[in-house]
Amino acid sequence: MNNTLNLIVDELLWQKAFPKVAETAQTVFDRTLAFAAAKGKPFFLNLGKPLNINLSLGNDAEVHRLNRDFRNMDKPTNVLSFAAVDDEDFENALKQDNIIELGDIIIALETMQREANETGISLHDHFCHLLAHGILHLLGFDHQTDEEAEEMESCEIAILRQLNINNPYEE
Repeated sequence: MNNTLNLIVDELLWQKAFPKVAETAQTVFDRTLAFAAAKGKPFFLNLGKPLNINLSLGNDAEVHRLNRDFRNMDKPTNVLSFAAVDDEDFENALKQDNIIELGDIIIALETMQREANETGISLHDHFCHLLAHGILHLLGFDHQTDEEAEEMESCEIAILRQLNINNPYEE
């Protein structure tokens, strides 16, 4: 089964800021999917169909526009996920399609850089956290309730631990 991470670099400054972003993104993608599959959640990971995710490496202006247009939040954010599991036709697509289209993730370079600087975390580690977080959203994980947030954070911590990255939630 060949899962695919489609990487789109919309902001050319990514190349300079993080030269190995493509390799890092692929590693996070593979580890996150393997972790979720081992956990047995979500069920569609065990259907034997390849998965497809689109990852856009963008900037604050682009993410600001998307955040405003789709979430009614008039500001940039670090990562946005547009999950196919949230679509009402997702169940039908699972039955009919040979590939499971999970959705789209976009990460804003400037916000990610600022947050990494403010928290003293390397750009690499913060990117890995944001991408794992985004992929988990595409898999149906959320953080709307305390219980959901606790589960999602514990998954992120475990995935990052496999990548030799410290718990981002520790003070």
